[in-house]
Amino acid sequence: MSATTAGCPECDGSLRKDGCETVCSHCGLVVSEDAIDRGPEWRSFEDDDTERARTGAPLTRSRHDRGLSTEIGRSTRLKGRKRRQFARLRREHRRAQVSSKRERNQIYAFTEIRRVVGSLGLSKNIRDRACVLFESAQNADLLQGRSLEGFAAATVYATCRTEGVARTVEELCRAARADPSELRAAYDALNRDLGLPTGPIDPREYVPRFATALDLPDPVRTRAERLVDEARERGIVGGRNPAGVAAACLYTAARERGVELTQAEAADAADVTPVTLRGTYTDLQE
Repeated sequence: MSATTAGCPECDGSLRKDGCETVCSHCGLVVSEDAIDRGPEWRSFEDDDTERARTGAPLTRSRHDRGLSTEIGRSTRLKGRKRRQFARLRREHRRAQVSSKRERNQIYAFTEIRRVVGSLGLSKNIRDRACVLFESAQNADLLQGRSLEGFAAATVYATCRTEGVARTVEELCRAARADPSELRAAYDALNRDLGLPTGPIDPREYVPRFATALDLPDPVRTRAERLVDEARERGIVGGRNPAGVAAACLYTAARERGVELTQAEAADAADVTPVTLRGTYTDLQE
């Protein structure tokens, strides 16, 4: 409450602000009313005002409950018996959030998907679509006999394939907790039973990323992209590893432009062997 300089029109008493009303402190007359709440539009869910939020957490498909569940937070103000009581409540609350083995598997797989997507620097759209794909695989009973880590990695890889984002199996396996055999087994099940709209990977999608990793100049990258187009027209791309084709085109373009680049360096950037690179390079020379 704060006092105002003007007086009451009835008794000349002092006025004070009480919320959105201006009232006389002597006779109680409501002189004016301001229905607009001029307070802050944010809320703070912590002990201080550093974490301000205007709304709650948005809905997301990357969590098994769509992000609608509540959590019991932590506070440094609680001591002794009260602190132990809230610790017990927090533990029981976590247990009550998971009602079945299906939800427990979703929680673990969605956490793994978010970790892999964050490690590879992929977008939130890839993350959410991968979680939806995992849920579809779970509904189709494809998880039986296969690892959750393999399916988590496979859904991210499959989403990258359908969205046209160039990522190799080796890159996924380095970020995930699954080996290539687990990923491929899960991906084959997804592709076979769910009918994913995936097609052959265009080697040209790998060229800019490999060129950046090898620190090659723009003329080499541009020439490599043209070589990929020529290789496709001549039928060299079919049946070959697209990452190996991109690496071979970059190596060929670097040699044409006089840029120093070894076959081992180009193959290492593409996660292929130099033998794979040399096969495409020989066909390009012919």
